[in-house]
Amino acid sequence: MTWSIIAKDNATGQIGIAVATKFFAVGARVPHIAPAIGGIATQALVNPYYGIDGMKLLRDGRAPREIIERLITADAGHASRQVHIMDATGRIAAYTGKDCVDWCGHLEGEGFSIAGNMLAGGRVLDDTAKAYAANAQTPFARRLIVAMHAGEKAGGDKRGRQSAALLIYGEEEWSDLDLRVDDHADPVAELERLEAVSRDRWVHFRKFLPSRKNPAGVTDRAVIDAGIAASIESES
Repeated sequence: MTWSIIAKDNATGQIGIAVATKFFAVGARVPHIAPAIGGIATQALVNPYYGIDGMKLLRDGRAPREIIERLITADAGHASRQVHIMDATGRIAAYTGKDCVDWCGHLEGEGFSIAGNMLAGGRVLDDTAKAYAANAQTPFARRLIVAMHAGEKAGGDKRGRQSAALLIYGEEEWSDLDLRVDDHADPVAELERLEAVSRDRWVHFRKFLPSRKNPAGVTDRAVIDAGIAASIESES
């Protein structure tokens, strides 16, 4: 009932997941990312522990294929699950249980993994992949959304539309961008709108917040406001 893309942006090192479905609040359960380590999307009859336990194994340095084998071995309901994993080095593994609803499957490309179930057809993943590959010069967040738009135009979730999400991590332990559309008639379009709003101020403000390299961040509001204004002007 979902399709998702996990990708790494070579220009920034960011890891991102975009996902859409005909189900409520997909961003609350499907995407999991550990900065500089990798990402996991757990879907179909979702098992949240695939994300929780899988991220622990990724942090321990386990390979994606080994992680999937461990997860499904421990889960008597694995035939109804779908999961895909990409680590920061680009290794990818995926699993689609035999009881997942057609169309279901997985594909991978250079620096990305796409999986889906209960889709209108295999073209959903194909077109998502083609759009992602064709927009290499597009900023990462927008590139992921463009890819999801292409998959939706190919039919997306065969039941319809309801929610979408975009999660991106850089080098910090908190997200660069975390956007959720929990219930909307056109969730991918709404996700696109929210990403554009994030560029009005948030993405420029974020760099002044505390980081591991600068634990206090910047607290001078005049400096922050001037920095945001300069960043916005340089992009206009």
